[in-house]
This record gives sequence, C-alpha cells and structure tokens, in this order.
Amino acid sequence: MPAIVALPQVVEELLVQFGDFFPNEPARVHFAEYLTGLLVAEHKTVSGIAREFADAPDQSCLNRWLTESVWDVACINAHRLEWLQQDPTTRYRQDGVIAIDNTLIDHDGKLIEDVGYFWDHADKRHLIAHDYLFANYVNPSGKHYPLDFRRFRKREQCDDAHPFHNHTDLAKELIDWVVAEAIPGDFTFDSYFTNAPIMNHIHGKGRTYIGDLKANRAIVVSGEETSASTWAKTLTPLVRTKFTVAGHTQWYFTKSVRLPKVNHPVRILVLWSSADATEPRKILITNRTHWEAHRILKVYKRRWSGTETFHRDGKQHLGMGECQLRDGMGQTRHMHLVVLAYTALMRHLQPDRALDWAHVRLMTIGESCRSIAREILGKTLAWAVEQAL
Repeated sequence: MPAIVALPQVVEELLVQFGDFFPNEPARVHFAEYLTGLLVAEHKTVSGIAREFADAPDQSCLNRWLTESVWDVACINAHRLEWLQQDPTTRYRQDGVIAIDNTLIDHDGKLIEDVGYFWDHADKRHLIAHDYLFANYVNPSGKHYPLDFRRFRKREQCDDAHPFHNHTDLAKELIDWVVAEAIPGDFTFDSYFTNAPIMNHIHGKGRTYIGDLKANRAIVVSGEETSASTWAKTLTPLVRTKFTVAGHTQWYFTKSVRLPKVNHPVRILVLWSSADATEPRKILITNRTHWEAHRILKVYKRRWSGTETFHRDGKQHLGMGECQLRDGMGQTRHMHLVVLAYTALMRHLQPDRALDWAHVRLMTIGESCRSIAREILGKTLAWAVEQAL
C-alpha cells in the first residue's frame, strides 16, 4: 500500500459517530489512523500501522494512545450497539440469535499480559495465546456482529484484584449482561458450553438455548440413565423422519428427556446424514420442549455465522491477533477497535447498490477491505498528481 494521505470514507463516518468519545483532536486522529490501519495495513501492529501513513505518526504516540490515553471502551461499545439499532438489517429482533463461543488469539511474545499456553483443537498443538469468550448477535437478515467479550485469565495469573473465573463463569457473565441490556434472542453454543450450570442459568432467566450435545453425555430417558450415543444406537431407521431444508436432506428423531443436574426438562434432537447411518452427525438439545425439529435446527445453524465467520474474518483481514502490546488495557482496546471495524464493514455488506467508495456490491469482509484499499490508492494517486502540477 502506498503512503496513505487521506482517510477512507468508512473511517470518516466512524469519526462522525465516535469522535466525541475522545478527549482531544490528537486522540481522534490516532483513532482514525488505527482503524484505517486495521482495514488496509499489511502489518496490523502499532508500528506497522504507523508506517502506512505519509505523515507517519511516531509509533510511541499510537502506543501511548492505546495504553495510557483516557478514553472509555465501554462507552464506545455501548454507542456502537445503539448505532446498529438504526439499521433494520442489524437491529435486535425477537427471532435473533445470540451465539456464545471462545477463540484463541495466538501471539509471539510470552510477556503479553494474560497470555498462556492453550491447546488448539484445530491445529492440534499448544499455542501462546489469549483466550477470548464472545457473545455475538445474528440478525435473521444474515448480518451479525459481536456484542461483548471477556478475556480468560489462568488461575496463576489471578489475584485479589482479579479473581479467577473459569469459562463457565465468564459465559454466565456474558449471559447476565445480555439479559440486563434487554437484548432479545435465543442463545446457542457448542458442546463445550452445554453444561448444567449454563443451561440452568439461561433457563432461570426465562430465555431459550440450543446447544450441541456430546455423544458421551449422560441423559435420562423413560426413567433410565444412559449415554446419548448408546440411546441413539437404539433409534432404528424405522423411527427416523426425513426432512429437507435448503436442498439438504437429513433424518432426525426428537424426544423430551432429562439430564442429570439440569433442573428442567429438555428436548433432544438427533440428526443423521442418511436413513441407515450408524452414527448421528449431530445431537442438539434445547429447553424449549415444544419446539419442532425444523425450528431447533434453524436457530442452531445461525451459531456458525455468528461465531466462526467473525473469528475467521477478524484474524484474516482485521488484525485481531496481530497486536503485540504487552499491556492488558492496550490489548482490550485493540480488540474493541477490531470489533468496531468489523461492525462498520458489516453494516455495508449486501447493499442495494454499490457504495460511493466501492465499485461492486460488497458481499464479504475481505471484499470490503480490498475495496477500501482501492479507494485509498485512488486518493493517494490523485494527491500525487495534484502535487506534481
């Protein structure tokens, strides 16, 4: 990317929306520069972002802005969510979905606050990483965005000022925050969070959940305790029902059961890829015992778009894991700015027409970043021509 001489339009819009949350003009300038860097810089570190600008700020200035300057990420996050309510495609709806999941953000340095060794199930290796828990909102329109997040600290990193909270505790914190903010929608999560404390907690709030159930999980069917996989093997093709959604055909069986330590009845949904498959492809569970299979699956399917796509795009395009600041506050602010950049791009996806700064209708976060890069390149070339005249 040639030296940046002007801000992209999407960042100018963010300055209008969020500029008043910063105490002075230099802080607002750093805000705009950092967001621009997250969108288009080759290296999305503090030094990498600083190098992208023609009138480059000293990286120490950006560093201090992230770690020492007085500005409140909670206020910015609250205003971000209010801003999203102005658009019907991102506005909260009763049939929305709130997906809870965690993701590892790997780092190179061991001295970054709160990093530790974590096992990455995808890569099958240990990483030096941060472990973040996110609550993400999925609008039925298909647009989705993070609501809030918590960073996990290992027990040995905690003290009296920062007591230890395990993943279940942090998930319950996010659930309580969602309920306190009166954000409507059904909770979804994978098997890691499908445990009795979380299920009881959500049910006690009068909210709906749908979780992925591990095959070895104990269930009680007709008064007898067994494992989900053992019980599923008794479900012959004769009791399975065929259904097709969006051209994809599968077979299911559903029944109300009980789980040990879960203080309410649940409905279990077993899915197979074929009528005679020996092993189920997925087992889901919900506290809405009157829901039919189609509704359970429809809600659960939105979990992937609400979590995996944000984690992927945030890491690939917006520098979610590239910040190398040792300071914990700096890391938190970086993550909030990544979330803000992601939100701004999500608002522009799939419009009725191409935006002024885009040559095509934007369908993905990657396309948006590339379109912004072309916009900046055009502004830089125009500036260069003007200077040559």
